[in-house]
Amino acid sequence: MAEYDKTKYELPSDAADNSKLNKLRAAVLGGNDGIVSISSITMGVAGATSDANSIALAGLAALVAGALSMAVGEYVSVSSQSDAEKAYVTLEKEDLRKDPTGELDELAREYQKLGVSRETAEKVAAELTEKDALRAHLHVHFNLDPDDINSPWQAATASLVSFTAGGLVPFLAMILSPASWRVPITVAAVAVALVTIGYLSAVAGKAPKTRAILRVVAGGLVAMAITYGVGVLFGHSV
Repeated sequence: MAEYDKTKYELPSDAADNSKLNKLRAAVLGGNDGIVSISSITMGVAGATSDANSIALAGLAALVAGALSMAVGEYVSVSSQSDAEKAYVTLEKEDLRKDPTGELDELAREYQKLGVSRETAEKVAAELTEKDALRAHLHVHFNLDPDDINSPWQAATASLVSFTAGGLVPFLAMILSPASWRVPITVAAVAVALVTIGYLSAVAGKAPKTRAILRVVAGGLVAMAITYGVGVLFGHSV
């Protein structure tokens, strides 16, 4: 029987790669939320009034509140995920301590499910166990890298920064533009930002770029148009 190819059964870096991909996706989504939320709010206020102070105050309040809300939400979400991941690590450590032989057999059976023979599965399991038993079991059972457990504080900070960065685009475009050009300049700035976000989201998700860009841009522009229309109606009715 031919000797198995060791490199074929080395622990892949899927868990670490997925973690990086998830962080990039979260940053992109945070930026998109910032752009759409703040542009919609400032456009709505601009539709209701031409007072620069009112527009700036509403935009600033929305920017601060939205960024903090995103940060808190991400912290709570990632804290729950992190607690679960740490529990998995503790569980596997305990199982390996209590029944190392049974865990070795279990690991071999997991590799058999991938279609390899029992003999090859036992060789793979034995080699991976000798190298790092905990990492091998966490990867097989949970697709988890024990060295890459998400940090709630890092996630919260990333969300706060990405939302703020995205929200600053329409906010600055609106408050720094001449009164007669506020709306068109803001729409143009937001469109460019959304094209960028759409492209990055497609890269992060390995999806068709054109479709992702059109989806993001259309959604953002529709949101701005609706809130601007509501602002105009509200402003005329007051």
